Amino acid sequence: MPRSLHIACLQIRPKATMSGAIDEAMPMAESAVGAGAKMLFLPEYCGGLASDGQRFIPPSEPEKLHPFLTAFQQFAAERKVWVNLGSIAVDGPDGKLINRGFMISPDGSVIGRYDKIHLFDVNLGSGATYRESDTVAPGDSAVIHDTELGRIGHAICYDLRFPGLFRAMAKGGAEILCCPAAFTKVTGEAHWHVLNRARAIENTRFMVSACSVGPVPGGGECYGHSIVVSPWGEVLADGVTLPGVVHAQLDLEQIDIAAGKVPSLNHDRPFTLSAAGERSFA
Repeated sequence: MPRSLHIACLQIRPKATMSGAIDEAMPMAESAVGAGAKMLFLPEYCGGLASDGQRFIPPSEPEKLHPFLTAFQQFAAERKVWVNLGSIAVDGPDGKLINRGFMISPDGSVIGRYDKIHLFDVNLGSGATYRESDTVAPGDSAVIHDTELGRIGHAICYDLRFPGLFRAMAKGGAEILCCPAAFTKVTGEAHWHVLNRARAIENTRFMVSACSVGPVPGGGECYGHSIVVSPWGEVLADGVTLPGVVHAQLDLEQIDIAAGKVPSLNHDRPFTLSAAGERSFA
């Protein structure tokens, strides 16, 4: 039997407060479920995002008290839908935050968590410098969420530039790789589409990456273009530059078809790296 899955990305605008974030995301979630989506994907820092120009300073709470997480747990239970909460800021150790994503089941329970491993410490020139590690503690474990609709490998934003993480999740059995993001407009215009397509192609897996869109309160701008890519690298949906719901129908049988054509996951080989000039050839 075909394994078809109707998913939706919520392309929300960054909001400085949790209440504003809930007001932004909830109508989109209602619309997505009303149109038949069985699994929702939200962006990075979907529970609120602001900046001071060089640092993201999202509003945070302890996980057990987080209003955005609670709101979507209740929503998932009421609407009987899976929700991939891309990430929210939760209070962490030593005064730092944790950039944490969640998988919420249709009974409202959290079945998985992922803490962002790679932190966005970059200098893009023209004064555009970001230091996520100033405020965020990194994670150290990759995560695959087991759901009755498919196995979801969870990454976050800057993780997209580290192919080994996605390779490990694909080899670990992930069928859908997701990378919720608040990608900057500058880096998004240059790299977003090619990186998402590359992660799908090299692993013969679906990529589903919800991304916020529009100005960040306090400075910066998110790229949008929430994207869904097939295991063959085809762009199935693109949210372009307006807030809204991005729907896609995933035929999970396409994973085996793509992997049958190019079984690259089975062709990794160990190798050594030699400095130039160390080897001689007859």
